[in-house]
Amino acid sequence: MSGYLPIAFTTKMKSLLGEEYDRFMSSYEDPRVYGIRINRLKLGAGEWKAISPMGEAVRPIPWAPDGFYYEEGARPGKHPHYHAGLYYIQEPSAMAPVELLDVHPGHRVLDLCAAPGGKSTQIAAKLQGSGVLVSNDNARERTKALAKNIELAGVRNAVVLNEEPSVLAPVFRGWFDRILVDAPCSGEGMFRKDESMIAEWEKHSIERCSAMQRHILRDAAAMLAPGGVLVYSTCTFSPEENEAQIAELLAEYPDFEVRPVQHQYGWKPGHPEWAGEAGEGLAAEQIASLAGTVRLWPHHIEGEGHYAAVLTRKGTAPAEERPTVQVEEDNGKRKKVKGNAGAALRAAEKKGGRGAKDGGKLQRAGGSARHSGKGQPEVVDAAASWLSFAKQELSAGFAGTRSVLSFGSRVYLQPEGVPSLDGLHVVRAGWYVGEAGRNRFEPSQALAMGLRQSEAVRSLDFASDSPEIIRYLKGETLFVEANNIKIEGAPAQPLKGYVLVCTDGYPVGWGKYTGDGMLKNELPAGWRWM
Repeated sequence: MSGYLPIAFTTKMKSLLGEEYDRFMSSYEDPRVYGIRINRLKLGAGEWKAISPMGEAVRPIPWAPDGFYYEEGARPGKHPHYHAGLYYIQEPSAMAPVELLDVHPGHRVLDLCAAPGGKSTQIAAKLQGSGVLVSNDNARERTKALAKNIELAGVRNAVVLNEEPSVLAPVFRGWFDRILVDAPCSGEGMFRKDESMIAEWEKHSIERCSAMQRHILRDAAAMLAPGGVLVYSTCTFSPEENEAQIAELLAEYPDFEVRPVQHQYGWKPGHPEWAGEAGEGLAAEQIASLAGTVRLWPHHIEGEGHYAAVLTRKGTAPAEERPTVQVEEDNGKRKKVKGNAGAALRAAEKKGGRGAKDGGKLQRAGGSARHSGKGQPEVVDAAASWLSFAKQELSAGFAGTRSVLSFGSRVYLQPEGVPSLDGLHVVRAGWYVGEAGRNRFEPSQALAMGLRQSEAVRSLDFASDSPEIIRYLKGETLFVEANNIKIEGAPAQPLKGYVLVCTDGYPVGWGKYTGDGMLKNELPAGWRWM
């Protein structure tokens, strides 16, 4: 492949790497590596290995506790466990930035350039349902994949936005404990993985990417709370997009400093001497601190090329009321979060309002107009419709500790403490749980994916190697024995109604049992096995 690399790129890399250049170039002849990351919102790595046919064939990724290398040809995207959100297929080096972010339950976290969502789902697994994740991307067409991947992973505490960083900065000024800027870049580190990136590199200049990164970083800096951590990362080798960006930020923001990264796993230090003019005017110790950033070179690790810098903002976060968080293990799967992280579902109706840019109002209670075709519009109280559904169709163990918001007939559960979203392009105002209709509530696929099997009144579990689960995932109607449907709680519950369909105990979607053996398939077309 090295023969297809742009001459301008190879000439620059030879100048930068010197004696290492030949070894670097030889990495382009090596086969690419493949990775998956286990979703700890659903289960632990050991549990996954015990139930997966891939379990004995994977190798650990040293810098990602939940990450594994797998062999080409394993096709993890063609297994029911993928449709259950048990793992995310992710390039191994791309798992490093979130590991450096040091996220803990209860944190407020921003993933500023989030699409397609791999790093957001990694952050969500570390939050364990507590705190707030705001996932943003400025490209509208990319937010569809972002929202779907967050929903597939079963994330309950995320807000998805489609905004420019400069629009978010005044809304969330000094609000986040952790910020990830996985910046758009020239993509040099991805040439081996995706040869189409070579054409993109030739089309989009390093200068253009650098200017974009400069603006993004400054908006991100404004949103970080004192005492917070910001990780800046790219998948390029270009010093102008890496060390130079950090040097410029340090020069402009004296309250930011580099937190040194331990150089292990074959990771190599950043190069202060590559900062160039951006480092002029910095104190000697600030320039030297750039060696505490990290470069992942493909000739030193099993992974593609990446760069990451960990920055901290000096000071202490203001003493304000934050949710009291107590995390307990729940059989090694999703963790239960206790404390005052949110009000109970029925208390949530008492809250105020929210807005959105696309013409409607996000509201915490009250109705929305829906025409019945007979003159006056019928008022549908979407929040009340959801609460009625939750009472009837979800078990007493359902941990619905979120504020209830409605946008027209659509209902969301939003984490506590999120600032007003008035005027922002909101893709998901929280966990999208469903839509209120006339005399009914239709639960969403996102609700199914975020539930545990025990949280649904009715559930049906198919083995991942059974023909039934494949037929369900392809959208077919099934016929099942009534005694195979598990009833949670009081046995007097009717069999007819919504059924949470699972594989190996993990939800994949809804079905509707008619009472005569037929299970109508409620899996949306865009979620089906292709």
